[in-house]
Amino acid sequence: MAEFTTKLKEYRASRDMKQGDLADLVGVRRETIIRLEKGQYNPSLKLAVDIARVFGVKVEDIFLFDDQ
Repeated sequence: MAEFTTKLKEYRASRDMKQGDLADLVGVRRETIIRLEKGQYNPSLKLAVDIARVFGVKVEDIFLFDDQ
């Protein structure tokens, strides 16, 4: 089974951005960002793209799936 990891917290912290701020920017609840950062929730493609756009990076720079 694929393992999901994320660098979302690091990207958010580098911008001095709170979880609620990011949630507002991408149209989700703060709890969704919390679960994403803990790797407990796989984002939809749209959400992953929206988050990547906020930081000006590619989706795969933030969200990683290791299928080994």
